[in-house]
Amino acid sequence: MKKNIITLFAVALLLPVLSGCSNKNDSPLDPNSPVHITLWHYYNANQRKSFDAIIQNFNDTIGREKGIYIESKAKGNITELEQFLTDSADGKVGAEPLPDLFSTYADTAYNIQKKEKLCDMSQYFSKKELDQYVKAYIDEGYIYGDNKLYLFPVAKSTETTMINKTEWNRFAAACNVTYDNLKTIEGVCDVAEKYYQYTDNLTPNIPNDGKAFYGRDSMSNYFVGGMKQMGVDILEYKNGVPTLNLDKEKIKRLWTNYYVPYVSGYFLAEGTFRTDDVKRGKIVAYTGSTSSVHFFPDKVISDDENSENIEFDVLPVPIFNGGNRVNIQQGAGMSVTKSDRLHEYAACEFLKWFTQKENNIDFAISASYLPVLKEANNIEAIDSVIKDKDITVNPKTYACMKDVMNSFSSMNFYTTIVFKNTFSCRKVLDYNLSDKAVADKTAIDEAIKGGGDRNTILSTYTSDASFESWYSAFSTKLNTEFSK
Repeated sequence: MKKNIITLFAVALLLPVLSGCSNKNDSPLDPNSPVHITLWHYYNANQRKSFDAIIQNFNDTIGREKGIYIESKAKGNITELEQFLTDSADGKVGAEPLPDLFSTYADTAYNIQKKEKLCDMSQYFSKKELDQYVKAYIDEGYIYGDNKLYLFPVAKSTETTMINKTEWNRFAAACNVTYDNLKTIEGVCDVAEKYYQYTDNLTPNIPNDGKAFYGRDSMSNYFVGGMKQMGVDILEYKNGVPTLNLDKEKIKRLWTNYYVPYVSGYFLAEGTFRTDDVKRGKIVAYTGSTSSVHFFPDKVISDDENSENIEFDVLPVPIFNGGNRVNIQQGAGMSVTKSDRLHEYAACEFLKWFTQKENNIDFAISASYLPVLKEANNIEAIDSVIKDKDITVNPKTYACMKDVMNSFSSMNFYTTIVFKNTFSCRKVLDYNLSDKAVADKTAIDEAIKGGGDRNTILSTYTSDASFESWYSAFSTKLNTEFSK
């Protein structure tokens, strides 16, 4: 009996030790035998320079202390990176193995996990740790609805509106408009028409040469965000099944407030990005990603002989009249490849370090992104890191971050669901209406040059019959991609 009691007592003493060995947070790392972690990303220019410095800092400090060495590789732009990742996941001949850690958007992560290639990172993060992050950012990472975290936020962006303040001031003084007129999408359309007429009147001997006022970088965000403002998820899960919602009345409102002003000459999308159009004096204002503000020009170069230094302003994204304010959530996260506990653990340790307030704000400032921790998303935290690290900040980036931070606590971040055809559906939203607008605007201009009456020609393109024809083709195309 005594022997049994002693044995049971000894086992009881060992239980904490044994259970500790199986705890998911126990470190498998050995500083004397560092684990090598490969990381692929798509950062370039200033973003890459900042990220490389962060990797070097990690390797020299925490990485050396814990036994982790990160080898990062830039794999071109995001499109090129996604192709590398897809080829690796598919095991294509000549493709490199998947790296331990990589930048990716949700749709690519979704498709890679279909092949069961991703690590569930929730194994390596406690609930307390995850609660420190912006909830919407973390929620995006549960891409399969199975309570497994396959995508981790490292830097995010939303949309903002940038404006050539110098040109705006001239126009506003002449036409009695204010920034209040730009709060709604309908208001932007009205202002854009006034700007076209204002610039057309500057050259009374040349008819129909008014200039465009506004442009958009992402048409898919216009569709997704616009529908959500009107109370509809264009893509959603119903009873676990992806569903496409194409409410004709609401889609027509989108058409009326983009296609109609575009073919009328009030909107424009000519360069690769709208910052290009601002730089060439083609438009005055645009809505795009917060990460784009770094590229907003300091001067307008209208031709080889004429240029003008300009000031800028940051404005809220316009919403549909009567709609709910919705803040588009975008920006790639990082995924960890399923491998072994040592590599998965080490990759997650880097993510924890990279997203700490000081490190993440440092990167976010240089890349014009938003940090991902709740405590980092306020201007006081950003100012503190700028001061402590003596960071030189692009004034446009700072103005944009300050504008976002001032209303961050009340922002309603939104992103669409992810399913197997998310990417192809977004491509339809990005290009179907915008490509038609560009083509029809060209045809209208040619008809006017040929002697046709501008109003008569426009009325044909902007009629209800024109909308019905486009809506039918658009719906068919989107449903086709959705159902593949």
